[in-house]
Amino acid sequence: MARNVQVVLTEDLPNVGNSGELVRVKPGFARNFLIPRGLAALATKHNVKRIEHEKRIAQKRALKLRGEAEQLAAQLSKVKVTIEAQAGEEEKLYGSITSRDVEEALIEQGVEIDRRKLQMEPIKELGTAEVIIKIAAGIDATIKVEVVAKS
Repeated sequence: MARNVQVVLTEDLPNVGNSGELVRVKPGFARNFLIPRGLAALATKHNVKRIEHEKRIAQKRALKLRGEAEQLAAQLSKVKVTIEAQAGEEEKLYGSITSRDVEEALIEQGVEIDRRKLQMEPIKELGTAEVIIKIAAGIDATIKVEVVAKS
């Protein structure tokens, strides 16, 4: 009786392996868990070639998306946003400038960014602040936000 079977993983699984790897697992684990859930396929020549092909396509797509994200980051780094807010003594704002305010100012300039990608603390005083935008994994852009007093 076979002690282990070879399967090709279709998804990353902790303690088992990464997508596209050829791994040996117990027959029951493969038959009852991995294969029915689509997490792995039996290691036939056809399945190995199919998974390798899908992996190459995914890598090309990821490279293309990364290039686009880097271009967007370069464009965003040149952006400067000016926001008017009411301020009191000692240049303190009555409210604060949040990611929603920065998002609206960016939309006015024709740049659409989801505010959840903005990494910032609320701005509470007049002046210039830098806001980091997380575009993709490992790709960030920094924009300058200038807060001026309403006249």
